[in-house]
Amino acid sequence: MTTLTDIQNAAEILHGVVHVTPVLTSRTLNQTAGATVFLKCENFQRVGAFKFRGAYHAIATLPPPQRAGPIVTISSGNHAQGVALACQLRGLAAHIVMTKPINPLKRQALTGYHATIHEVEDGEQAERKLRGLQEQLNGVYIHAFNDPRVIAGQGTAMLEFLSAVPDLDAVLAPVGGGGLLSGTCIAGHGISPSIEVYACEPTGALDAIHSVRENRIVPMVAPHTIAEGLRTSLGDVTLPILRNHLAGFFPVEEKEIVEAMRFAFERLKIVVEPSSAVALAPLLRREEALIGKRVGVVITGGNVDPSSFFATIS
Repeated sequence: MTTLTDIQNAAEILHGVVHVTPVLTSRTLNQTAGATVFLKCENFQRVGAFKFRGAYHAIATLPPPQRAGPIVTISSGNHAQGVALACQLRGLAAHIVMTKPINPLKRQALTGYHATIHEVEDGEQAERKLRGLQEQLNGVYIHAFNDPRVIAGQGTAMLEFLSAVPDLDAVLAPVGGGGLLSGTCIAGHGISPSIEVYACEPTGALDAIHSVRENRIVPMVAPHTIAEGLRTSLGDVTLPILRNHLAGFFPVEEKEIVEAMRFAFERLKIVVEPSSAVALAPLLRREEALIGKRVGVVITGGNVDPSSFFATIS
């Protein structure tokens, strides 16, 4: 199980590799939320998202026999780019299994990091392809979230956050597979045991809330949400961490996600992914549990296709 010490050690490994991302504030946001809000902007991280932290740390701390790679993973999003950049920096081959259709901007980014892309039709083919690459290449699989080393890397964002704003009452973060949120919980409660950590989840992909309540992994069935990064179910590593640490959940409607993206662009002057907007939305609707508190929000990423972004918020 990942500990605060693991996250602190990860911070040492990541020092000088990841960006120390800024914390932004906004009077308008404070007035709207009825709270004092601080935004940890991982949209300014390398590859444009927090995922680079976990990917690099997991690869950098592989056992010696595996450190030569190659590295394989399944991802159509930010984890793919995090793995690809980490491999480029460490001189390793990266093989990324992606389901069609592939966003042209993501393909361009992965090609720029010299990763090899393996296109498949669906999730079932992706799993078969992954197993094949592991056998054919003796590849080392880096999971996007269900890995203690990935969780430790993701948790370093919370270490930075509390270093900049040590007296937070609550923290909001989106939940998909739960890697970032698990690291946030462990780092947050390791430093400030009284801090309340809330998971924010789209109503069109409400599996995490049911998994935590039922203490079993409730599979994601036909998710319907613009927040593509949150369409993943929890893992057997992340589920017990979230059960032990979360103060609660804030479900978010699709309309609220779009409104939060627009607010971030027009009022905060930053571009955020739909997944990031899910964590901002509860403040914009003035959640009663947050009023009057000092609230941190992890803005997880800003990788959106400009054309689709403007179409979404128009």
